[in-house]
Amino acid sequence: MLHGFVAVLRTSEVSPGTMTWVVIDRERVLIANVEGAFYALRDACGHRQAPLSKGTLDGCVIECPLHFATFDVRTGKLLSGPTAADVPAYAVQVKDDTVYVKHAPSR
Repeated sequence: MLHGFVAVLRTSEVSPGTMTWVVIDRERVLIANVEGAFYALRDACGHRQAPLSKGTLDGCVIECPLHFATFDVRTGKLLSGPTAADVPAYAVQVKDDTVYVKHAPSR
């Protein structure tokens, strides 16, 4: 087991170019697969807490479904939109077809 990381799902559960969400410590965490690389963010836009997993993923850019704020899924950095807040990003590791997330902001 990876120290400080939690197993959240199998790699086969999230196809490239898609995203889903899981619950870690009672918090929704978005998991995205970008061309085989996995990323994790808090599943809530900083503006109105809309679930980002219900938005769209285009390459490395995720768009909030509520007011269309955009974020870099790799870092959680705000790219555009009605909020000034980035979204917390979490460290991800993949081992033996399992995705692990460290549930503490990586930045």
